[in-house]
Amino acid sequence: MSAAVTRRVIVVTAVHAPSARFLPEAHTSLCAQELPEGWEWHWVIQEDGRTDAVAPYVPDDARITFRQGRPGGPGVARTIALAHAEGTYVKILDADDQLTPGALARDLAALEADRTLGWATSRALDRLPDGSTVGFPGDPATGPIERGAVLDFWRANGFRAQVHPATLFVRRDLLLALGGWMALPASEDTGLLLALNSVSRGWFSAEVGLLYRKWEGQATGQAAHADTAERAARMAVAEARARALAGSGWSWPAPSR
Repeated sequence: MSAAVTRRVIVVTAVHAPSARFLPEAHTSLCAQELPEGWEWHWVIQEDGRTDAVAPYVPDDARITFRQGRPGGPGVARTIALAHAEGTYVKILDADDQLTPGALARDLAALEADRTLGWATSRALDRLPDGSTVGFPGDPATGPIERGAVLDFWRANGFRAQVHPATLFVRRDLLLALGGWMALPASEDTGLLLALNSVSRGWFSAEVGLLYRKWEGQATGQAAHADTAERAARMAVAEARARALAGSGWSWPAPSR
């Protein structure tokens, strides 16, 4: 990659027709971000499918790449989007969510300051249909998250991580080394977060970095998402992957020789 590309944050968004109408608001939140001199962001929007319903909502901005592909769920869409993600870091932004001012800069500063950190997350607030926001209990303090801490908390608290996977900011090479998102019908982002924490230290910012929209059409609000048998299977395979990685002896970054 060229020097210019290495100083780039790639924002990856998976989108399908029902959530496309929120893209302009996500774009507004991106345009409000301020990065250090010499750094830039580029937004890769990947439609999970090939329809005519998404393109009209894609903002006219030279910093945006829009692609379409066979439907396979958000994890597949995000992973295939990495083909167009030439940059040092990858930031996740779901189509219906919004970044808060300063979110990208805080993530970037944390990882640029400490090479032993592979990823970063931040506090998220639910954004309700009436525009109000609600926080989550149990957020950790600002600082590093040691290897294994996310899995331990998740397992002890009903499969709920103490940091939100929708806020993920990650080194691109580490993301690729883990194969991107898990091949699951849902919880693919949680599975990735557990895998990342199994092999690398992370960072949490207690400042709000994301407004997580709650609305009637979101995938996590559908009945299928709460199917007991499927959820148990998703959790089992996500945990098994994380534990297998932790026991493999592989870590990031590689120990110095």
